[in-house]
Amino acid sequence: MEFSLPDDNNNLSLTRFESMLKTNNVLFFDSNEFENIIYHYLENGKISLAKKAIKLGLEQHPTSTNLRLFKTEILIIENKLEDADKLLENLHDLEPMNEEIYIQKANVLSKRDDHESAVQTLLIALDLAEVDEGIADLYALIGMEYLFLDQFENAQHYFKKCLEIDNEDYSALYNVIYCYDFLNDNQEAIVFLNDYLNGNPYCEVAWHQLGCQYVIVEDFDKALVAFDFAIISDDTFVGAYLEKGKVLEKKKRYNEAIDNYKITLALDDPTSFALLRIGKCHEKLGNDDLAVQNYYKTVHEDPLLDKGWIAITKFYNKKKNFQKALFYINKAINIDGDNVVYWKLYAQINHRLNFIEEAERGYKKALDLGNYELSTWLARADILIALGEYEASILNLIQTAEFYPETAEIEFRLAGLHFTLHESSKGHYHLKNALLLNTDYQYILEELFPNILKKPSVQQQILNAGKTEN
Repeated sequence: MEFSLPDDNNNLSLTRFESMLKTNNVLFFDSNEFENIIYHYLENGKISLAKKAIKLGLEQHPTSTNLRLFKTEILIIENKLEDADKLLENLHDLEPMNEEIYIQKANVLSKRDDHESAVQTLLIALDLAEVDEGIADLYALIGMEYLFLDQFENAQHYFKKCLEIDNEDYSALYNVIYCYDFLNDNQEAIVFLNDYLNGNPYCEVAWHQLGCQYVIVEDFDKALVAFDFAIISDDTFVGAYLEKGKVLEKKKRYNEAIDNYKITLALDDPTSFALLRIGKCHEKLGNDDLAVQNYYKTVHEDPLLDKGWIAITKFYNKKKNFQKALFYINKAINIDGDNVVYWKLYAQINHRLNFIEEAERGYKKALDLGNYELSTWLARADILIALGEYEASILNLIQTAEFYPETAEIEFRLAGLHFTLHESSKGHYHLKNALLLNTDYQYILEELFPNILKKPSVQQQILNAGKTEN
């Protein structure tokens, strides 16, 4: 459905309609006016007003196909698919050659995740459509249905058809590149974009996308050239400056990267990403004061950005200022207590400060939140050993073994723990497993269980294992 009344007429219709809603007077509008009013409300997300316009429109023009099609659109939005189906069947009986009916049928099928049928229905609409009217929209709809089906080559074919009709259809351009990315055809994407730019040399979007493709294939010099052309095409293109800054970082040209990030701050509201990257660059350059200033600005700008809190915590961690590191990670946890990285850092910092019980709490919380790295399990086990919680440590290690079976680091710890609890048979069993898996981890006994290592039976078992190995 195409809507192209002059703006003055459109505004007058809208003003009259909204005036009518405020009074008890019922004014007459022709069906085209109603269509434009409804289209305006749908485009602006004012669904309730669109519904009122459809209701009043159908009261005045009950046989209007377009108004009834708008009603099906609302039914689909509200997920009333059965009602939409019935209305579309009635409309199809009246106008079997109307492509808009097939488009709405395809919307219903898509909502039901029947994307194959949606494609077939849209292809019928394509056959019925007039040569130049709405063809690009249909190509885009078919492309999207193929995306839902993960048929990226088919999707790409139709998005390219959109570009043949309108080479400034940037939504289609992005989707073509999206398909190349999923197909891992980055070199093909580069060829495509270069061909596209031959006909559209000042398209900043294409230059930006070309730069991103060169980054993926790690051709950073060409990426920089592409981002420069994007900036030449539009010197207010924030995305190009950001991407150029990231590439300059990769090339260790930190001062130039900072300059590009600063341009984005001047062009638009400050972004936490740009502030964070400026901080990282200053840290690499050894400008500690400037680094930490930008980290402060980052967390002030966006307190929910975990990378900002992590950066400032790790900064103080590296400087061995553990008290400040702990202060900032506590602030981060107060904002987001379910962030697993925060809890792991919290545990590590407390461990370094010898706040053993708090460290154990941190590791446990990290595990509860799904951080199942071996290092996390083992760190908690060792802390429980230090606290004298031997049985809790054994339970922790048994859980660890479910994720990391046949791991010498686990077996040596279990051996030491069972010997400590005077469970000699279990101790020898786990020691045997440990020695079979990897004798290099014997130092675990020396570090965590020095008294156990002195036991004659343990010494003998280790000696026998060495002879067997030789």
